[in-house]
Amino acid sequence: MRKPIIAGNWKMNKTVAEARDLVGQILRELGDFQGVDVVLCPPFTALASVSEALTGSLVDLGAQNMHAQGAGAYTGEIGAPMLRELFCHYVILGHSERRILFGETDEIVNEKVKSAQSANLQPIVCVGETMEERDSGSMAEIVERQVRESLRGLPEEAFSGLILAYEPVWAIGTGRTATPEQAQEAHALIRSVIGSLVGESVADFVRIQYGGSVKAENAADLFSQQDIDGGLIGGASLDVRSFVEIVKVGAR
Repeated sequence: MRKPIIAGNWKMNKTVAEARDLVGQILRELGDFQGVDVVLCPPFTALASVSEALTGSLVDLGAQNMHAQGAGAYTGEIGAPMLRELFCHYVILGHSERRILFGETDEIVNEKVKSAQSANLQPIVCVGETMEERDSGSMAEIVERQVRESLRGLPEEAFSGLILAYEPVWAIGTGRTATPEQAQEAHALIRSVIGSLVGESVADFVRIQYGGSVKAENAADLFSQQDIDGGLIGGASLDVRSFVEIVKVGAR
């Protein structure tokens, strides 16, 4: 049985003080709830403060990105060892905003995945198609390519610490959400591709999140699908009540 995982991606939001306040409210509302794994991914500037606030709690810390190299002349970048020093357990890689706005390719994502795992960080690897790609009927081709190329060369044992996130680009921050059937179709495809890489028995244990305008109102229908193992939550993760409700809905 795959344990659901709900991750809040705060993107470029919250000052250090605001982040500390938000974490405190989330922890108070969640209490000792243990039905799902919960991850908070604040901006880099708030990682240290949020890490301290999460000490002793059941909630894990994640980062929103990292460089493939651990250190070096990469102005403005952050390496995996720096994240580990702050007790990060997860890192989001290949988010569509990174791919589209910053030109990250599958090859770059692949390098980052390997670097993260070598530093004992669990990658949350994002894949998903644009509306044009869906309308043209190439969703399956695009998603399969992203999965294969982003995970290229990973040994079988690496998949036990891997999370995939299906995020249709057309549903991110738009208020539009894939129907439960559309989301399940994509998740089943992703699991099938993983199965072709390392075998169905391994693929059955890989957790795959859905992301794209998830709200408390639609979370139950999405999370009830067979291959959906929680969510990568954007805007709703900035609202305490919405995020906590989504977390509780995620428990199976």
